[in-house]
Amino acid sequence: MNRHDPGQPDPGASQDDAVWLDLVARLESDTVATRPDTPAGGQLPPSGTAPGAPETHQPPSFRDFDPLGLAGAPPAELSAAERQAAAAAGTGAEPAGPSEGPRDYEVDDDGDEFVPEEPPSLAGTDPLTMLAWLGAVGGPVALLLSAMFWRSAPLLAIVGIVAVFVLASVYLIMKLPQEKNGDDDGARV
Repeated sequence: MNRHDPGQPDPGASQDDAVWLDLVARLESDTVATRPDTPAGGQLPPSGTAPGAPETHQPPSFRDFDPLGLAGAPPAELSAAERQAAAAAGTGAEPAGPSEGPRDYEVDDDGDEFVPEEPPSLAGTDPLTMLAWLGAVGGPVALLLSAMFWRSAPLLAIVGIVAVFVLASVYLIMKLPQEKNGDDDGARV
């Protein structure tokens, strides 16, 4: 079996260190960007120097690598009308593609606003159904208020509130329609 001796240095670690140092050295030596539109030498001088000036080694700054254009002002996005006018002025012809973008969408205001119908009056509601709704909604509210403000409420009052809530809920469930309309696709509530 091949065991590693703690007194000897790890051979993999020295190789990793050598690779890391080589990578760092190569990155530090590539401080000048290469672009296809550069002078005959193929490299641009560091930022802030003229093309014919002698090179001075400066550390790279944020402006040297700015793919998102964050160093300067952000580019202004033209509206569809401005893009269309610029394309027509530049070529003398109509643009080929669609001229509107998602930000250029305007809502057509035809005046046909949705107006919901008036809800039915509660005056014609069955009194027993109204009491059941009051018990179903008022029971939990009464329990919450008694827990907050009436801590010494008798057990009979708490059991009564719970019983009213259960009976009202059962009554309302039993009043639901039992048959389903065969012509209804379920789109209406």
